[in-house]
Amino acid sequence: MSIPQYDSGATSNDLLRGLIARHSQVQPRYQVVVQSVEDLHTIENAPAISMEPYLQKSGQARLLTTISIYSLRGESPEQIRLLYMNGQAIQVWKEMGKAPKIIGSQVRPPHKALLTFGVPFSQ
Repeated sequence: MSIPQYDSGATSNDLLRGLIARHSQVQPRYQVVVQSVEDLHTIENAPAISMEPYLQKSGQARLLTTISIYSLRGESPEQIRLLYMNGQAIQVWKEMGKAPKIIGSQVRPPHKALLTFGVPFSQ
């Protein structure tokens, strides 16, 4: 006589392994762009000031809902401001003739970073 086997579903360990696998496959969505004190002397280097007019003039206003830019104060004159820009923001920034100094990438901006332009955590 055999003892019936019942499937009790996923265990907590199964769920944990699934979460770890899912998070390890997450691709960085934000590029870290550094700006120097010299960069800040030109008002056009502030995305919050220059990006929307550019998008309006170029007929790309629909992109306003896809752009996400966060900022954080840097700690040196060479890195006075850090911008965390999603892919769409980087693309528009380059179209605007800017040459972003990308120093890294990450999935999300740091918790201390403030939304500077666009929508929160846009794809």
